[in-house]
Amino acid sequence: MARPGTASRLSSDQATSSAATRQALVEAAIGALRDEGFAGASARSIAARAGCNQGLVFYHFGSVVGLLLAALDEVSELRLARYSTAVGGARGPSELVRVAADIFREDLDAGYVTVLAELIAGASSTPGLGAELAKRLAPWTAFAEQAIRDALVDSPLGTLLSGPTIAHAIVALYLGLDMLTQLEADRRPAESLFAEAQRLAALFEVLSATVPDPKEKP
Repeated sequence: MARPGTASRLSSDQATSSAATRQALVEAAIGALRDEGFAGASARSIAARAGCNQGLVFYHFGSVVGLLLAALDEVSELRLARYSTAVGGARGPSELVRVAADIFREDLDAGYVTVLAELIAGASSTPGLGAELAKRLAPWTAFAEQAIRDALVDSPLGTLLSGPTIAHAIVALYLGLDMLTQLEADRRPAESLFAEAQRLAALFEVLSATVPDPKEKP
């Protein structure tokens, strides 16, 4: 006869094991997308990376696409937290550009944007995937808009440069620049672009000292 509490302990152990398997599959999916691309991120290859049966992909996520979207969600959550910390102390255009350049290098080194890029590539042949990706990009546009507003809070130019249109353009530029840099296997153009942006940011800071604040009445 089992001692009181045995069943609950087993249930707790099973839940822990299930959560660990799920996390292992998510991490394996991230690696598969980064190293093998969308075409190579099959249930078999991901399960092999995770060291489990491929049937667990469908048990935990319903489909391979469901797992790949969970992998993107994991990367997005981690990077949004990192970006928020990085830009939290940025004040002024120059500081914001410097932070952007730093996290751009981090993303390239770790291949984070590759996960999204491979899913975008797979969206053309996977019904419904494109819409799911579009929903997951929305928080990035909102983040970019808030980061610009916070960094330029003391500048009259903040009113001119903040807003969803500018934020959307920045997200599109960032993603496109990352993809192009990986395609060309050459970081120098991107580094040059950030250097030019740094010079423009310095110019904006000079201009902000002479542009009247639209919030102030004459």
